[in-house]
Amino acid sequence: MSLNTHAIRAIYRFEMARTFRTLGESIASPVLTTSLYFIVFGAAIGSRMGDIDGVSYGAFIIPGLVMLSLLSESISNASFGIYMPKWSGTIYELLSAPVSYVEVVLGYIGAAATKSLVLGLLILATARLFVPYEIEHPLWMLCFLVLTALSFSLFGFIIGLWADDFQKLQIIPLMVVTPLTFLGGAFYSIHMLPPFWQQVTLFNPVVYLISGMRWSFYGVSDVNVVVSAAMILAFLLACLAAVWWIFRTGWKLKA
Repeated sequence: MSLNTHAIRAIYRFEMARTFRTLGESIASPVLTTSLYFIVFGAAIGSRMGDIDGVSYGAFIIPGLVMLSLLSESISNASFGIYMPKWSGTIYELLSAPVSYVEVVLGYIGAAATKSLVLGLLILATARLFVPYEIEHPLWMLCFLVLTALSFSLFGFIIGLWADDFQKLQIIPLMVVTPLTFLGGAFYSIHMLPPFWQQVTLFNPVVYLISGMRWSFYGVSDVNVVVSAAMILAFLLACLAAVWWIFRTGWKLKA
């Protein structure tokens, strides 16, 4: 089956145009927020802390801060992008058009992931202003960035379909994803925890994302990098399966 590239491009361009209309909220605000983290944790606190696994504290937290922004923005971009057609009722025009759900997903997820990747790269460039760092495995770093942006954009897409109002769009990002990121080793190594809590932390999926990203930067990680990559791929496949089921059954789409 050939893809309707015109439909994919139209959805993609529409979503990207929305970003350019709201550059302050989409790009400037997350970069400014992350810069404050670098100032407080990297410069003020980091200068008074020792190295962690041979890496200065300011540099050590860079992968965690990139992931914190990437996760929240991927979810936000994708969930808001698909929720707005539901809220306005234009989603029925989309569902009745000669466009397959694969093309719809590619358009929305492609735009959300692109915005998140641009933001992630901007944060890396901003980090250079505050903390010197090197990337030992740049290709792996890009792989982790792309896989994380795609998987959490899909997750955000599911949230946008599930949400019945604007408040629900924020429940999972604020009450689930952000706490898991802070407890997932964004600002510390899980090896610094007592043995019992080290084992408990391994049930936090965000640990594997941050650990894999940190390995791509400095060659150090809390868990094996192969395990980290496998966990991201498993989450991506689970989100793909969920989206396929939603469009197959019409759940939250045809009500």
